[in-house]
Amino acid sequence: MALGRGLGELLGEIETAYENSNENNTDSQSQIDIDKIDTNPYQPRKIFNEEKLKELSDSILRNGLLQPIVVTKNEDRYLLIAGERRLRATKLAGFDQIKAIILNVDNDKLRELALIENIQRDDLNIIEIAYSYAGLINDYNITHEELAQVVSKSRSSISNTLRLLTLSSYTQKMVGSNKISTGHAKVIVGLSEEEQKLIVDSIIGQKLSVRETEQLVKKIKDSGNDTTKITHSDKIKNSTYNYEILQNVTNKLKEDKLESKIEKNYFKIKINSQKDIETIAKYFKNYN
Repeated sequence: MALGRGLGELLGEIETAYENSNENNTDSQSQIDIDKIDTNPYQPRKIFNEEKLKELSDSILRNGLLQPIVVTKNEDRYLLIAGERRLRATKLAGFDQIKAIILNVDNDKLRELALIENIQRDDLNIIEIAYSYAGLINDYNITHEELAQVVSKSRSSISNTLRLLTLSSYTQKMVGSNKISTGHAKVIVGLSEEEQKLIVDSIIGQKLSVRETEQLVKKIKDSGNDTTKITHSDKIKNSTYNYEILQNVTNKLKEDKLESKIEKNYFKIKINSQKDIETIAKYFKNYN
C-alpha cells in the first residue's frame, strides 16, 4: 500500500466539504450525538492545551460551532476524521450533539488524514509530528522523499524532524511541552542521555539561547564527553555575564539556611518565612 493520488483526492473532498459548510449548505451537514463518536486511534496529537480548549468552549457557547467536524460512519457509530479540539470543546460546553460532515473514508486512510489535517492547521508539536512521520514511513514502506511530497515539506525537513526521535524520552518531553525549542533540540541530538539532561536543565534553568547551548555542547565534547568536568561555574560562564562573584554570596546565604539560585540575568532568593526576610534584610543594612 502506498500514499498517493487517492489521499490527495480525499483531502480535496474534505476541503470542498468545509467550503460547502461555510456557505451554509445544510445538506452537507448533520447533527449527531456526541456520545456516538469515537476518536481517531491514529490521531498524532496527544497534548491538548486545557486553557485554549476552555477558550474555544466559551466561544462555542457564545457563537455556536462555526466549522463542523468531519466523521465517517462506522456501523452504528461514527469515527472522527478531523476536529478533535472542536469535539472536546463542544463536549466541554455541555452540548449533547455536534454539527458534522459525514464522508465515506477507508480505515487505512485515517492515519494520513489525522496527520495531514493537523499539520495543515499547525496543531501538532514537533515530537508528535516526528512520531507520525515514522508511523507513515513504517506502515507504507515509503522513502523520506515520497513522504515529503505528500505532506508538502522538503526531504531535509522530514529527515531533520525524524532525527529528534533519537533524543532521550526526557528531552522529547521537554520539547513536546515547549520547555525547550526545536532549535535547542537539534543541537542536543547525538549526545548521551546524561549529557542531554545536563544541557536541557541548563537551557530551562538559565534560559539559554540556541547559540549559548551550542557553546555548552562544544565544551562537553571538548571535555571528552565527561559531564563531571562541566561544573556549575562553567554553565554560569556560558551566559552573557560572569556571575562568579555571586557564588560567594550564594554560599553565605546557604550558611544562613536561605535557598538561592543563580540564573541567566537573575539572582533569586527563596523566602519561606518572615524570619527569612529579616535575615535577608541584614545583608542590606549598610545601604539604609
